Amino acid sequence: MFHAAASVACAALLLFVQAPSKQIIMTKPAPVGPYSPATKAGGFIYVSGTLAQDANGDMVGKGDIAAQTRQVVERIREVLKASGSSLEQVVAVTVYLKSAGDFAAMNDVYKTFWTANPPTRTTVISDLVLPEALVEMSMIAVPTGAERVVLHPEGWMKSPNPYSYAIKSGDTVFLSGLVSRNGKDNSVVPGDIIAQTKTVLDNAGELLKAAGLTHANVVSARIYLPDTSVFQQMNETYRTYFPSAPPARATVKMGLAGSQYAVEITMVASAAKKEVISDGRPANPNLSAAIRAGNKVYVSGMLGNTPETKGDTAAQTRETLTRIRRALEAAGCTPADVVDSLVYLTDLQNFAAMNGPYREFFQKDFPARATVQSGLVAADGLVEIMFTAVKQ
Repeated sequence: MFHAAASVACAALLLFVQAPSKQIIMTKPAPVGPYSPATKAGGFIYVSGTLAQDANGDMVGKGDIAAQTRQVVERIREVLKASGSSLEQVVAVTVYLKSAGDFAAMNDVYKTFWTANPPTRTTVISDLVLPEALVEMSMIAVPTGAERVVLHPEGWMKSPNPYSYAIKSGDTVFLSGLVSRNGKDNSVVPGDIIAQTKTVLDNAGELLKAAGLTHANVVSARIYLPDTSVFQQMNETYRTYFPSAPPARATVKMGLAGSQYAVEITMVASAAKKEVISDGRPANPNLSAAIRAGNKVYVSGMLGNTPETKGDTAAQTRETLTRIRRALEAAGCTPADVVDSLVYLTDLQNFAAMNGPYREFFQKDFPARATVQSGLVAADGLVEIMFTAVKQ
């Protein structure tokens, strides 16, 4: 999470620190936690989950989702400017809302920042690290002048919400969080988890086709389930679309913006050569431990729940990162190559316990990071971590 120590009030003091395969976009004073406000690597800029804080760390617009949305986007605008980019160059946004009831008010402010060709977007419901925060956003952008092409299948209706369904830059394609809708008229496609998963992945196929790709090109996926009791049913349908070399993946329990939806899936695809990376454990038919595509490595959400770590967040974090290290090393990477991180905690009271081992893992040159609360598929899991790395 991007805290006040990395405030846009210090924008004049922004500087770049060169790490082995990434640039750290930093402020003075440095952030208080083990994250960087943003990282730049492999043609993309990864912005940490950002809250509506001012230069002193105080929350702006307490109880006011419109004010907080505006502050969050304005803060990110300044970080992007310092990174050689802008809001117009954003390709993917993840919005974490504390309350689904704030969705419309957030949207009203959000759409004023992108009047044409908005980025792809995923919006889910989650508790945030600071209790007064109503919204958190993380973003991925490309530098000014880089390719940014909006993809839209022929015959599909333009989304009435302020997001594009898919955006291509170079060999990478970002898809919005997809729910069970008919692309031609935006109507809800009802049904159980099997029917909705099929609709989502069929729609993804149409978007990928517009990019000249197929499901086989998907390298990373995030799946959000309001009800994890349908996890195995979702998996059975999901596997039929990825019969071999499944993408890296994280699946968590989170609320969706619309109560009529049983699943939302966000995906990244790549035209680069795709290689499955093992972390040494038996293969999982639903996901690959990691996928290497070109110079990017996408690591699945991993857990560290064992009989020995049960009930201990620090121990689970340490074991999770040990497993991730094996996958990174198998892909020819080190922690220094990680550019983006997503941490799911079942209880935000365990934030500090997670942060200790996490800080030890990186030591310096921390990746961008978002940390939010979610339920995990493993009943005794306390933390799940997902990484993206770039090897130059």
